[in-house]
This record gives sequence, C-alpha cells and structure tokens, in this order.
Amino acid sequence: MTANTQDIEKAASRDATSWLVLLQDDPDDAELRGDFEKWLNSSPVNQTAWEAMQHASNAMDMATPVHADKWTPLLENVRRADRAESIRDRAFRFRRKQADRLARKPFWSAGFGRRTTFGFAGLGVAACLVAAIVGPNILRDLQSDYMTGTAQTRTITLDDGSSVTLAPESAITVTYNADVRNVRLLDGEAFFEVSPNPERPFRVAAKGVNTTVLGTAFDVLRNDDGVDVSVEHGKVRVDYINDGLPLVAETLGAGQSLRIDWSGAYERGKRPANHVAAWRQNQIVARYEPFGAVVDQLRRHYAGKIIVLGDELAAKPVTGVYNLADPLEALYGIARAQNAVLWQVSPWLVIVSKS
Repeated sequence: MTANTQDIEKAASRDATSWLVLLQDDPDDAELRGDFEKWLNSSPVNQTAWEAMQHASNAMDMATPVHADKWTPLLENVRRADRAESIRDRAFRFRRKQADRLARKPFWSAGFGRRTTFGFAGLGVAACLVAAIVGPNILRDLQSDYMTGTAQTRTITLDDGSSVTLAPESAITVTYNADVRNVRLLDGEAFFEVSPNPERPFRVAAKGVNTTVLGTAFDVLRNDDGVDVSVEHGKVRVDYINDGLPLVAETLGAGQSLRIDWSGAYERGKRPANHVAAWRQNQIVARYEPFGAVVDQLRRHYAGKIIVLGDELAAKPVTGVYNLADPLEALYGIARAQNAVLWQVSPWLVIVSKS
C-alpha cells in the first residue's frame, strides 16, 4: 500500500463520514441523494469506504455505554454547539467541493494532505466513541489503586521494594499483609520485578488466574479471551481455578510463556527474554500471533477505536516487529502484510477489512 493510496483511502473515508451525517440529517432531500449517488459511483474506493462507514455506524449504534444518562446530555450539548452552522449550509459547501473535485480530474488521481480539520462529522464520531469507550472504564478506574490511560505507561515502586510497570490502559489494586503480597490486575497488562522474600509470596490475580512468585521478573496480560504470562527471569507458578475446579497448574522459567483462555484451555510457548513485555521499549514483537490479538495490543496505544471486520482476517497470523510510538503507521504495516485495507474514517476511528 503506497503513501498515495493511503491518502486516497483516507480522503474517501472522510467523505463517507460527511455523507453519512448529511444523509441522516436530511434523508428526504432528493438533490442531496443524487449528489451522493454520483460520489458513490465515481470510484470503487468510494464504494468500499461507504461500506466500511456503514459497518462502523452499525457497530456504534449497538454499543451500550455505562452511565449513558450522565454522558448523553454533555455530548448533545457539544453536538448542538457544532450545529451553529446549519446542516443545509454545510451540505451546500460539501457538495460544491465534491462537484469541483469531480470536474477537475478523477478522484483517484488527486493528492490529499495527511492532516485535515474535521467538522461536525468527525466530532459526531468522537462523541459516540466517548460514550461507548470511556464510559465502561469508569467503574474500573474507581476500583483501582494505580492506572494508566491511552499510550501511557507508569512504574510504581511498592512498599517491599518490588516494582510494577503498567502498560497503557491498565489498572491494578495492591493489598499487602504479613503473609502474602497480593496484586489484582483489573485490566490490561503489567510487568513485575519482585523483591525476594520466601516468607511472603507475591501473587498476581487476574480473574481467577493466579501467578505466584518469590522473586523474579514477569509479565501478565489480561484481555477478553484470557490471560498470558511470560517470564523474563526466575520462576513462577500459574494456577487457574474456575468454579472451584483446578483447570491449570503450571510452572514457568525464564523465556517461557503460558496462554490461558477462560475455558481452561492453555498453551505453553517460548520467547527470548528480551521480548518479554517489549511494549516497555515501544515495540510489538509478534511471532505467528493472530492479527486480532496484535491489533488488541495496538488499541491501547491509539487514542480512538480500531475495528477489524471479519473473523477470517482477525485469525490470520502476524510475524514482525512494530513501532508503538506511531501506532497508526504500525497498523498500516500489519495490514499491509495481510493485504488488508485500512480506512481512517476520522482521527478517532480506523476500520480494517480484507482487500
């Protein structure tokens, strides 16, 4: 995927967002509908962008935010403020721009800059995302002792001298007593460097998966599918008990990892010690990882929503090293390796689909 192709797709995605808003606000305008049909049929790129935009719109419509009663009035005020320019005036300006573009030369031969100022359409997407994404994190944040936001990492030194480095969008609670040091991983990922104390084990709990150590360095990732544990040095014991049934009891050493899903199925693996928690060096190191799992890691570093369309694409294996300092470019690289198409609908929404 060339840089010029990326720019064309981004421009088509932005136009699709604008058309969606205009058509929703004035669905009975026959002239508006006619102009839209001209745009849609002027390029296969536009048709694909419109299809992706409809998928995104349906996905956001189905999202049910927590505390929506508190978020909705605020978002509606933002929308009303942006409507100071009438929909009809905005539609006229946008349609004139489309007509000028088509009159000058074919859409797909035009060049577009990387940065664009977004009006109501982008703001509307952002509003939906605030309600759908930020809302559900409120209760988690209230429970946590330490947490991080998007693209933020944080290192905490605990009372016993152990340290915890939190990956982006992660949260923990810490409870120490005379017999055991307990940390609960509420969400996300954390790397632990534990001060040795044979009389006082250090335990990390992630929804029933308990990792117990005496002194070592290891990483724990909790996601919707299960838990991953990777050891940089030393040894850890990993146990998973569900409904009173012991499903997993494994010991891991340096360079070993364990992936457990919530059903109790698990898989052991190996990786170089310097690849454990590579996110600390702003890297994703993937070896035959599912596309969807790699994108999940990227999501915590991107201030918006990334939607992967299709289970087939999400299951494709990915291998490579990607730079988390620029998550959007990393996503382009991952998508390119799978011959996938990336649609940047707005600064807050990216859709990935099969080509």
